[in-house]
Amino acid sequence: MNSLQTSYEFTLPRGYVDSAGQVHRTGTMRLATARDELEPLRDPRVEGPDDPRLTILVLTRVVERLGDLPMVTPHEIEGLFAVDLAFLQDFYGVINFGSQEEYDALVSAQTSSALLGVASPSDPDPSAAAEPESDAAAEPADAGPDREPEPRPTLRRAVEEIPRKAN
Repeated sequence: MNSLQTSYEFTLPRGYVDSAGQVHRTGTMRLATARDELEPLRDPRVEGPDDPRLTILVLTRVVERLGDLPMVTPHEIEGLFAVDLAFLQDFYGVINFGSQEEYDALVSAQTSSALLGVASPSDPDPSAAAEPESDAAAEPADAGPDREPEPRPTLRRAVEEIPRKAN
C-alpha cells in the first residue's frame, strides 16, 4: 500500500536566530491545504493576493517545526533571513506543485551550495564548503554532445520586490 507523504524535512541555508542567539536550521513543512491558502486572505492586514504578508501567513500555517522552537508564528517567519524565506518559498512550491525529481534536485542543490560563513550540514569543514563547483564537475560523466544535461533547479537568488501601491 502506498501512502502519501504529507510532511517534508528541510534545512535552512542560514537559519533562524532566536532572541537567545540560538540558530534553528532544520524543520518540517507539511503539504498545504486549500484552507491554508484561503484563510490568510481573510486576514484584515492582507490587501490582496499580491500582498507579501500573505506569504508569511501561509508559511506560518505549513511550517510545522523549526529547530526546537515550541511554536512557529508569523514573528519567526518574519525574522528569517531573506535567503531562508526564499528557500522556504521554493520548498513550498516544490512539495506542493512539483515532481519528485524537482524535490530531489532542490534538496540536492541546497545541500551542495554553501553560503558565506555557513557550512553545509553534510560538510563539517567550512573551508571545503567554500569551493564552488565548476559546471563541468556538475555534469554527469556519460553526458555527451547528443545528450542534454540534467536540468538544474532554479533557486531563488533574491526575494522579488513587489511594487507598493501609490497612495
